[in-house]
Amino acid sequence: MNPGQLAFDLPHRAALGAEDFLVSDCNLAAVRMVDAWPDWHGAVQVLVGPAASGKTHLVRVWQERSGADALDPSTLDISTLDARAPGAAIAVEDADRAGFDERTLFHLLNLAREKRLSVLLTARVSPNRWPFALPDLLSRLSAVPVTEIGAPDEALLRTVMLKHFSDRQLTIEPKVLEFLALRIDRSLEAAAAAVDAVDRAALRSGRKISRQLVVEALGPPATME
Repeated sequence: MNPGQLAFDLPHRAALGAEDFLVSDCNLAAVRMVDAWPDWHGAVQVLVGPAASGKTHLVRVWQERSGADALDPSTLDISTLDARAPGAAIAVEDADRAGFDERTLFHLLNLAREKRLSVLLTARVSPNRWPFALPDLLSRLSAVPVTEIGAPDEALLRTVMLKHFSDRQLTIEPKVLEFLALRIDRSLEAAAAAVDAVDRAALRSGRKISRQLVVEALGPPATME
């Protein structure tokens, strides 16, 4: 690979099996909630966490175990829900952000109880902050169990970045990984973005990942005035 060559957006496949999920104190409650199915306390569960915190990974694990269908909240309608067989499992991601019709969501919550459905909703914020106004829906949501994924610790950040590099078939030395971890915000979204930036810089330059490459990819650290 020649220095300065173009970096193409080649797809990479993230490992999303149960054995690939990185368990830490911040997500242990979420893992236990998924593991507890089908003995949930309530037909509907809400999983809350920031972007890139592992919600989608846990949904995929739950789908594998439960046979759940993933439904798009922005296109979901009552007739689609009514067609679900008793005892079916349904996963709906980004329930707080994707234009969920209030009456459709209310119908889903009622149907879950009537047909003994298993429903897993994910969101970035708790249901009491969702942009809904229907009183009956708000009342029903207030009774739904919520499991939150918290902020990651430093060890998890490093491990997650190492997994991202591995998913892209890239290697990084431990000291360089530690250097990278110290230069990003403490969030899994920032970790994923940093890995992507370093990957692109490595592709463009044709060099292995080093401290200098990290600096070039992320820019110089902010300085105190």
